[in-house]
Amino acid sequence: MIINKNLVKAAGYNPTKESRQKSIFEMCDLIEKGEISLPLYQRDLSWTLKKSIELLNYQLLGKSPVSPISINVINNIDEAVPQVTFIDREIVTNIVRGQNSVVDGQQRLTTNYKAYINHDDFKTIVLDLGKGQFVKFDEQPRPNQIPVGILLNKDDSVLFEYAKEHRSLNDPQAINILLQVKNKMKSYNYTINQAIDLTEDEQIDWFEVLNNAGSRVSIIQMRFSKLKAHGIDIYTQYTNIYKEKMYERGYDDFFTPQKTNVSYPIAALNPAYETIVGKEHNKNFAPMPSDTKENQLCNLCTENPEKLTKCFEITLGALDRALDFISEHNLKKPERVDYINYLLGYLVFHPQDIGDATTHKLIEWYNTVDFRNKSNSSRRKIFTELLNI
Repeated sequence: MIINKNLVKAAGYNPTKESRQKSIFEMCDLIEKGEISLPLYQRDLSWTLKKSIELLNYQLLGKSPVSPISINVINNIDEAVPQVTFIDREIVTNIVRGQNSVVDGQQRLTTNYKAYINHDDFKTIVLDLGKGQFVKFDEQPRPNQIPVGILLNKDDSVLFEYAKEHRSLNDPQAINILLQVKNKMKSYNYTINQAIDLTEDEQIDWFEVLNNAGSRVSIIQMRFSKLKAHGIDIYTQYTNIYKEKMYERGYDDFFTPQKTNVSYPIAALNPAYETIVGKEHNKNFAPMPSDTKENQLCNLCTENPEKLTKCFEITLGALDRALDFISEHNLKKPERVDYINYLLGYLVFHPQDIGDATTHKLIEWYNTVDFRNKSNSSRRKIFTELLNI
């Protein structure tokens, strides 16, 4: 009987025996020292403050452990995937043998690390002693609340100094429970599943098995994350700005579920891409999630990064004009992001000021267009017809 050699090799190797345990504070210390990093392809931070609070509460109150962290240990540094740091995503210039590269677990580790360093993003998260959990406050912490960045700070003296300055917390019972909470969170162990010297494709395969079973959105995010090697951070330079502009106008409900955080802003780049490369509009480049052109955008960056940043600039400018148009003409709040992205696309192709007659036609289009229960081909036709106004 012929038996495959790879099967024999696989049967003799049990990767679960490579699992280890590390405490939250141990991992935060390694992140701070640069010994734990992220592969360049990893997408940006996506967790909301609410999600981070849920993790902190689960670690404090949960009756079962948080799921494992998956790490690729880099021994062959000559063939290692480029690495970036946590939070600011700066390129790691000195990868050392034994470097821990996080394949899955960035959001959880970053949540704990932000508390560990008292990051500004977590200034509104507190442990409420009355409610017995972490919560978000709106104005100032109440006497029975302590900021998470103080409580879980890497420096124990920060907690004691804060308690001294706040009389309500400078009480033996309060100090005792705060120390118990801190010690529990410091020593909370994560299981670390380790692999050695995985290629980039092997790491992405591992990640995709752990998340969404190969969803297209996470693949898009990974592809764009790699643009950092060309000096482009699509998240800080574009997608985060796009979302903030939406949030400022009260359109934050467009970004749930998570996949829309990427697909909506990336789809909005299609009109700018077509104008930058000098193409007439192609019906398959409508500003809708089904038509995202990550390959073309990434290739454009490789050939000429300045052209991609120009796409960002044009699109964000048109987004401002589209949002102003809706506001200035007292139009109804859009039920879908398509109203905004399609109007944005029109303004990209028509950058000059529009006259009264065109304004009236655009208002009429906005008030009468219906995106519900439309096929992709129908939605593409809607955009093509819009451009002819």
